[in-house]
Amino acid sequence: MQLGYSEDHQMLSDTLERFIANEYPFEIRDKTANSEAGFSKELWEQYAELGIIGALFDETAGGFGGTGVDISLVFEQVGRGIVAEPFLAVLLGGSCLACGSAAQRAMLEEVIAGARIVTLAHDEPNTGFEPQSVATTARRDGDGWVLDGEKIVVPFGGVADDLVVSARTSDDNLALFLVPADAQGLTRQHYNNVDGGSSADIRLDELRVGADAIIGADDDGARILQQAHHRGVLALSAEALGVMAVTSDLTLTYLRDRKQFGRPIGSFQALQHRMADVVIAIEQARSAVVNAASAFDEDELAAARTLSAAKYTTGRTGQKVSEEAIQMHGGNGMIWEVPVAHYAKRLVMIDHQLGDQDYHLQRYIALADDSPES
Repeated sequence: MQLGYSEDHQMLSDTLERFIANEYPFEIRDKTANSEAGFSKELWEQYAELGIIGALFDETAGGFGGTGVDISLVFEQVGRGIVAEPFLAVLLGGSCLACGSAAQRAMLEEVIAGARIVTLAHDEPNTGFEPQSVATTARRDGDGWVLDGEKIVVPFGGVADDLVVSARTSDDNLALFLVPADAQGLTRQHYNNVDGGSSADIRLDELRVGADAIIGADDDGARILQQAHHRGVLALSAEALGVMAVTSDLTLTYLRDRKQFGRPIGSFQALQHRMADVVIAIEQARSAVVNAASAFDEDELAAARTLSAAKYTTGRTGQKVSEEAIQMHGGNGMIWEVPVAHYAKRLVMIDHQLGDQDYHLQRYIALADDSPES
């Protein structure tokens, strides 16, 4: 991305790019992403030592970044390496913690150091993409709360140390609770994702937490959750941009190397036209992500609109890039040992995280209708 990075931003981006290139070749990624945990704890600690996790949070949360530019540059490099480590999980969970009590915010020190994983447990069966669609309940019990409900596809929920759980305290109010992963009444079913990494389905049965478990006020959950989701949408859009860039490069290399009728297939005009369309589409997506990163720290409505525009654009473009890459690779595009198949798969999965193309198109239209300029 070209955002006029400061020297510190450029150094961070270059450091992460070199680390992934040197320490995270596809063979290592394939092994760690499909391991039981879905990631490498040793590599995660190294990312922390390099300051990559800290770049996702601002100084008040114990980090040194946290702006739209910081999140974008980190996740674009994450996408270029299809990194399986829990960057998105920690971004979402940590963003919620940053809005909590002093004790909860203090936990971020361990998160940023790579010693603790906190993830957001929010998605539920049959609730769609709306952040406020929550059926899990929290009822008062003396000075504490009792939680009941089910969460699905919790990123790294099977290996996380703590969960930020969304629950409805009344028909009108949504709250967030910090729950230790080993709490009594919590069961989790761990599994690996098709695109690498891992998730878990979580069951909460009469799970009791103290009054200090709530993050913010009991009517503050929707606002905190929306802020976390905005960070996640920006992160995923930037990640998709990185994935698309490498997918395009891999396809161009294949077109130059693969020969048919004694000539590289990249010399055939029909394939040149298709590849040109792919490159142009990626640059359009890049503009949408740059726009979202630039507006992220400004007006809330404008930021929300640009984020949905970026997520929609990268989702639509990612579908085109992945389909064209597989088709131009032919049968080679379906071989497990060939990286392009894994990049294409990641693009498909990104589109379904935190709202797909259809959801964000409708959200953008709704936000445009709410604009004072309308």
